[in-house]
Amino acid sequence: MSRISGDEMYAFIAALYPICRSITGNGVRATLEQVKQYIPLSVHEVPSGTPVFDWTVPKEWNITDAYIKNADGEKIVDFQHCNLHVVNYSVPVKQKLSLAELKPHLFTIPQHPQWIPYRTSYYNETWGFCLSHQQFLQLHEDEYEVCIESSLTNGNLTYGEYLLQGETDEEVLITCHVCHPSLCNDNLSGIAVATMLARALGQQQRRYSYRFLFLPGTIGALTWLASHEAQVDRIKHGFVLAGVGDKGHLSYKRSRQGTAAIDRVFAHVLSRSGNAYEIIDFSPYGYDERQFCSPGFNLPVGCFMRTPFDRYPEYHTSADNLTFVDPQSLADSLATCFQVCSVLEDNLTYMSLNPKGEPQLGKRGLYRPIGGTPPPDGVDGLVLLWVLNLSDGQHSLLDIAERAKCNFADVNEATKLLVKHGLLQQCEERVR
Repeated sequence: MSRISGDEMYAFIAALYPICRSITGNGVRATLEQVKQYIPLSVHEVPSGTPVFDWTVPKEWNITDAYIKNADGEKIVDFQHCNLHVVNYSVPVKQKLSLAELKPHLFTIPQHPQWIPYRTSYYNETWGFCLSHQQFLQLHEDEYEVCIESSLTNGNLTYGEYLLQGETDEEVLITCHVCHPSLCNDNLSGIAVATMLARALGQQQRRYSYRFLFLPGTIGALTWLASHEAQVDRIKHGFVLAGVGDKGHLSYKRSRQGTAAIDRVFAHVLSRSGNAYEIIDFSPYGYDERQFCSPGFNLPVGCFMRTPFDRYPEYHTSADNLTFVDPQSLADSLATCFQVCSVLEDNLTYMSLNPKGEPQLGKRGLYRPIGGTPPPDGVDGLVLLWVLNLSDGQHSLLDIAERAKCNFADVNEATKLLVKHGLLQQCEERVR
């Protein structure tokens, strides 16, 4: 992988941070335009009112300004200062209210009095403001002017797509969500890692095709699935990227299938990393893996994270800011994703050309001439024997690595060496 630094991804996140995004609207378009600076993204528009299974593409929402003023005309809550201050998808409003009338429209986090919560009202036409609990406690009996300059009209849902064609039409699906406003880990980190992973894979020879989707959460995945239902059988592996920029350890949530190749590959890569990690069983709650894993599709799609969303208090608050994400963590997440894709690419099956008895390795220069000396070509002799023994057309290289309890990369190198010496040949069909 060409060197893509964590600092580069962090700078990308910083550029995206001020944009007010939602599940529709100009914020999504502005975000995708930024992604297009790195990869040739196709942008798609789906009209409001389009049925997508049990859902309907909603009206398009845009906002230009919002505030609460006290009787002295001072802005005590200002959208221009922080776009989390407005409940996402608030309808337009301009009126004067007493404190008692205003309070039902205010949202805070009492246990974190300096943080501003992120709240949404996508499918219920209402309005509201989010503020720190510290600000809330300073409110007193007064007449307040509330203003939300927004629009909720028939328009479009916007999403981005980038297909990296490989040698085959079999696909690896990689998605992230682009609907959150100024929240860095959830999920500007996913956008940054997905973008740079696409750029890195574009520089490699690929057996698989890779489809990258930049979607509004839930409704975006449903919209894409509804219009590509006849093509989903091409998806052989996939994962959602979410919350990959914090300093917590790496985590992977299995697909609904539980033992799909993507589940095994992530488990293998993480277990051999030498770092703390967690493998989480599938549940129908979380990110867009739950749409791709719904029973009508049951695709092999998991979710790659660092700290799961329900385990850090900064989630969906103003504390998920530029100080919460870390360049080194971003780089580690990207490197892990690239390694997973490399294993998928190389996870082939082979057949021994000398299956009766153990081939004589010494006459081929593949055995230590003297005990205790380093193995020829730096390949462990035991790994060679495992590969020879299990290369029967039924075991993939990942099967061998798991059974031999060694790194996939070592098995792959041993396989290349044995092919070079005429002891193995690749099977036509790859094990799923």
